[in-house]
Amino acid sequence: MPRNRATASPLFVPRKTSRAQQRAARAEFAEARTKARRAQAPDERREHEGVDPELQATYPPSGRPGPASARGGSLRLPKHRMTTAVAGGAYPFLAEAGLGSEGIFIGRDLHAEGSFCFDPFSLYNSGRIEGFTNPNAILCGVIGMGKSALAKSIATRAIAHGYKIYIPSDPKGEWTGLAEALGGQTIALGPGLPGKLNPLDAPERPAGVDEEDWQGEVRKRRLLLLASLASTVLKRDLLPMEHTGLDVALDLVVAQAHAAGTVPLLGDIAQILGHPERLDAALGDQSGGIGHAADDLAHALRRLVHGDLSGMFDAPSTVRFDPTSPMLSIDLSRLGSTGDDTALVLAMTCASAWMESALADPLAGRRWVIYDEAWRIMRHVPLLERMQQQWKLSRGLGIANLLILHRLSDLLSAGDAGSRGRVLAEGLLADCSTRIIYRQEPDQVAVSMSLLGLTGVEAQAIAALTRGRGLWKVAGLSFIVQHLLHPRERALYDTDFRMAA
Repeated sequence: MPRNRATASPLFVPRKTSRAQQRAARAEFAEARTKARRAQAPDERREHEGVDPELQATYPPSGRPGPASARGGSLRLPKHRMTTAVAGGAYPFLAEAGLGSEGIFIGRDLHAEGSFCFDPFSLYNSGRIEGFTNPNAILCGVIGMGKSALAKSIATRAIAHGYKIYIPSDPKGEWTGLAEALGGQTIALGPGLPGKLNPLDAPERPAGVDEEDWQGEVRKRRLLLLASLASTVLKRDLLPMEHTGLDVALDLVVAQAHAAGTVPLLGDIAQILGHPERLDAALGDQSGGIGHAADDLAHALRRLVHGDLSGMFDAPSTVRFDPTSPMLSIDLSRLGSTGDDTALVLAMTCASAWMESALADPLAGRRWVIYDEAWRIMRHVPLLERMQQQWKLSRGLGIANLLILHRLSDLLSAGDAGSRGRVLAEGLLADCSTRIIYRQEPDQVAVSMSLLGLTGVEAQAIAALTRGRGLWKVAGLSFIVQHLLHPRERALYDTDFRMAA
């Protein structure tokens, strides 16, 4: 069978032709040469030559035609519009708009390479950050990573912005020197110390509050305090008859103090509870033998009068709260050193009740309330209930609570899952719009992810943070911040001086 033969030769191209005609001629020549090569190939191989249609390129080697092509060294992509929330999720730490320049200078935003300032009151009032619903914050980090320096730095710089600082519990006495340096006030409580606080003191009546209404409010606060102290010592909830016993004993003591022109004391309450006949006589036919039902209460309050806390809360107050003081700290370093935190918690409960008068004053300005070493109080439900009240009313009271822990798993020590203490502890975390996490040990990363809802990138960050660096979760925004200290601050906040040679 004769084989078809085809030949190709270069076309004659006139000299004076346009570039378009030259390109067309070259294309025709290339096509003719390809046909000639295929015609000379054996028939059995023709079906295997060429590129598989499924593997052919979408665009020619010269690139995609049109204005969106990359030819000519310029890439022209179509415009794409997205919200800042989507951009922040696609590019974490790189697309955050920041918190603005208002507030306390903290340090440097490592990803934005700019200053980082923080003021929960300004953020709440501005409404710029979606989900920022309260001024409360939680700070946690392993020992030696600089969380105490950050807390003291926030307190010091907040005073320069007109805020006042309250530390209702200073278990290690670290805030005493700072309060003195800033012209503040420190009250040291402990056996043998001259400082005494009467937690039943009636605070000054705020302006605009009716006298009768204020007396009812004072009575309610005193009852809550007494119930909290008794349940802490007894390590259980009070029975209904015990609540009635406290109610009757308080009314008798207040009436007796008013007639004598003195102030009611815890020792007077314990004495009334120790005489069942007086309780039964006060209730009359409605007593139902309530006197002996309050025997446990009498022994519980006796600890504050004759036990290891005697001399601190069983006498009239020897110190007065100065509302103009920039900082007030309650030094409890003399308590709780034996491993039993009950004495420390009782003292903190009394001190907190004593300070509540200042917190309730609408003219006292905005304040920070800092709970240092809060892991020691997580197991005490009555104190958690008082803290929950401050967290819930933080906006109305004009206060920002700061809870300082070593690790987030300390919140789980409040009790078993579903218990009252566990629910209260997790509620404190939920009511914190600001979470500051310094470096965590590898075994704590999973717990942190579960409690805070951290992303994988954030979890990797908190496991490798260096000293002074922390992950700031402000509502839905995330920042890695390097805390910066002035040399004077560094010397003032030093908590490792005993480790020095």
